[in-house]
Amino acid sequence: MAEFDPQTLKLTLKIVYYGPSLSGKTTNLLSLHEQLLTPSKGQLMVLETQNDRTLFFDLFPLGFRAPSGLLIKFKIYTVPGQVAHDSTRKAVLSRTDGVVFVADSRKTQTVNNGESFENLADNAARVGLDFQHLPLVVQFNKRDLPDVLSETEIHDRWATAPWPLTFASALQGQGVIETFSVLLAQLFPRLDAEFALQADHGLDSDQFIAGAVGSAA
Repeated sequence: MAEFDPQTLKLTLKIVYYGPSLSGKTTNLLSLHEQLLTPSKGQLMVLETQNDRTLFFDLFPLGFRAPSGLLIKFKIYTVPGQVAHDSTRKAVLSRTDGVVFVADSRKTQTVNNGESFENLADNAARVGLDFQHLPLVVQFNKRDLPDVLSETEIHDRWATAPWPLTFASALQGQGVIETFSVLLAQLFPRLDAEFALQADHGLDSDQFIAGAVGSAA
């Protein structure tokens, strides 16, 4: 959960990219790191195995200052998609403030997407997160590939879901900033209620998103 240090005037937030193996979580972070124009973005750490799959996690630090001087820092993680690393997924998911679920748009991956989403819900409960109220965005990635579900099919299948849906081709850099911005918009009301970002720090939702992404929005 968000950590506030009143002595250093720093608010630290944790965001996790979750989803099935090879859905494009690491590619999202690589593209996000490349596109964000925020001056205080840190170095991206990518930890992969020899077969190009995330074994532990990827980490991307990011930050900006509110008008009050409050430093808002993000730690953006991915989780390994393979079932064998479920304990690592739980450890990374713990105390997160928001989640981007990266689904694979191909028709052949529908079952994998569903199983991974159920795993997200189960692991959120195991680490003490309120899944029903957790800021969450579902991104359907790999829109550039053949044999993908249409946006209409996806909207129909997720019609009863409360979470916003986005569409992306992370490999081509499309929809990555948009997905991140939608999650920030989901996250802001919670942070404002807890830390009075507007009243005490002069930061509304639009400024919060713009501060995080720079002028890339």
